[in-house]
Amino acid sequence: MDTIYDMLAEIKPEHDFKSSEDYIEDGLLDSFDLIALISMLEEEYHITVDALDIVPENFCDAQAIVNLVKNSGGAI
Repeated sequence: MDTIYDMLAEIKPEHDFKSSEDYIEDGLLDSFDLIALISMLEEEYHITVDALDIVPENFCDAQAIVNLVKNSGGAI
C-alpha cells in the first residue's frame, strides 16, 4: 500500500492522504488527478482500468485503490 501512497504524494504532495477517509469528498483528488493516478497504476501494475471502474467508490481511499488494482488483475 506504500506504493499507492507514494503515487498519491507524487500527484498532490501538499495533501496528507493517510489522514483522509475519503479523498474525493475531502477534495484531495479531482478528475485530472484520477487520470494521472490511473495512468500510474496501469504502468506500475501492468493492468488496464476499465472505464466502468472509474467511479468515486474506487478512489475514496488507499484500500479502495488496492482493491481496484487487484480486481483489474494486478498484484499488490
